[in-house]
Amino acid sequence: MSTMDVPSDAQSESSAPQPRSRKAAVPGMTWATLALMTTASVASLRAAPAMAVYGLACVFLYLIPAIVFLLPTALVSAELASGWSGGVYRWVSEGLSKPLGFLAVWCQFAMTIFYYPSLLAYVASTIAYVIDPSLASNGLYTAIVIMVLYWTGVWASSRGTKAVAGLSSAGLIIGTLIPGTILVVLGLVFLGQGNSTAAPMTGSHLLPQWTGLASLVLIVNNFLSYSGMEMNAVHVSSLKNPAKEYPRSMFLAMGLVLMIFILPALAISWVVPSGQLSLTAGVMQAFDAFFSHFHIGWLTPVVAIALVAAALGGMITWLAGPSKGLLMISREEGYLPPFLQKLNKNGIQQNILVTQGIVTTVIALLYALIPDVSSAYWIFSVITTQVYLIVYLLMFAAAIRLRRTRPDHPRGYRAPALVPLCVLGLLASLAALGIGFVPSSQFGGGSVWAYIALVGGGLVLLGLIIPYLFLKLRKPEWRTSVDDPAAGRTGTTAADGA
Repeated sequence: MSTMDVPSDAQSESSAPQPRSRKAAVPGMTWATLALMTTASVASLRAAPAMAVYGLACVFLYLIPAIVFLLPTALVSAELASGWSGGVYRWVSEGLSKPLGFLAVWCQFAMTIFYYPSLLAYVASTIAYVIDPSLASNGLYTAIVIMVLYWTGVWASSRGTKAVAGLSSAGLIIGTLIPGTILVVLGLVFLGQGNSTAAPMTGSHLLPQWTGLASLVLIVNNFLSYSGMEMNAVHVSSLKNPAKEYPRSMFLAMGLVLMIFILPALAISWVVPSGQLSLTAGVMQAFDAFFSHFHIGWLTPVVAIALVAAALGGMITWLAGPSKGLLMISREEGYLPPFLQKLNKNGIQQNILVTQGIVTTVIALLYALIPDVSSAYWIFSVITTQVYLIVYLLMFAAAIRLRRTRPDHPRGYRAPALVPLCVLGLLASLAALGIGFVPSSQFGGGSVWAYIALVGGGLVLLGLIIPYLFLKLRKPEWRTSVDDPAAGRTGTTAADGA
């Protein structure tokens, strides 16, 4: 989750992973339409401050993961989606095993446990610019906002509310395109007036300064920023000529996504010195600086409200998404105890949401305990990425095995050089996992071992131990009949839960 998320702030944050397999293909889709859909699913302003600290080098730091991770993910998931419906659970189950398929869908869900706190920390810092900018660095304030907004989202989702769904479709425009365009235009005018930039913009600064592995740590967050490309792979069969049009669509989407990621990050680096940049409030810091410079400070709360509305719309709209995918698989295979499989009267998996909410509350309290909000935000963003990378490791491995063991299985699209693409994706994901354990400068000079313990503990607990216990302890009666009233409501099908 595009920091989760995610996961536009409503949709790229929707890059928080969803049960994508049940999304119906759009008949007669053009490659340009698919490119725009993919852009809306991935692009976001939330990650811009993390890269703005690198100034001009953010171009390099965005391009590298786009080549070694974004492109392999898009092409490989397109082949899998065109050959096997059912999303990542089906792909990994067919290619590797059902338990590993459960691990993949569990990690899609588990990453949101850290994704939503980091997303809501961004929302909290944005709201602060409407109330009191000094609150943006207040851990207690951030913790309170996270808890209030998350539980409000659970309350709305548990009632099957559909009114907020429109917010996600408008999120790309309200929360990303309009604010992003304003930010870049103001930045260009600022430079056109002859003002000096906070970050050097000379050719010698195109590559990040090498100070050891820590100088490249922020690149890890970009892997999560790009996650979600597989969301729209299910539509590959709707193209008239998938073999030619899908790659064309993905290259256009990559170009658009890179523009949305890179240009606002550069604009922020022009006006906010890296030493003063907050990972949660960086976007609003830049707007506040530009608006003050141009004497239009009254626009600061207007932009803040737009960003908050888009982010909250995405969170509420997608809150139940990953848990629905987990619920569907668990009812079919008995992976979760019946308590977590029950639905409320509106057909929503309320027990899963509430359980997730309790954990989210505990995580939110850490914002109050860790002195630097940016440090807490970064730690949770990295854990989110680490857990989600497990999904991609399994997906690439499954794709290689399926191409070798079932080469004649019908596929609407065959990725060129699939095995080299998968190897590239695997190596990139493993490298990102390793780099994620190296503290960045944004950690605030805390203990390296404390950082490794937090990130490693979060990864092992969420990504390995908990799913292992579910598999180890599951019982035959955990497999819930779709017509069993104990599951929540009668007549519910797997499709209903998706």
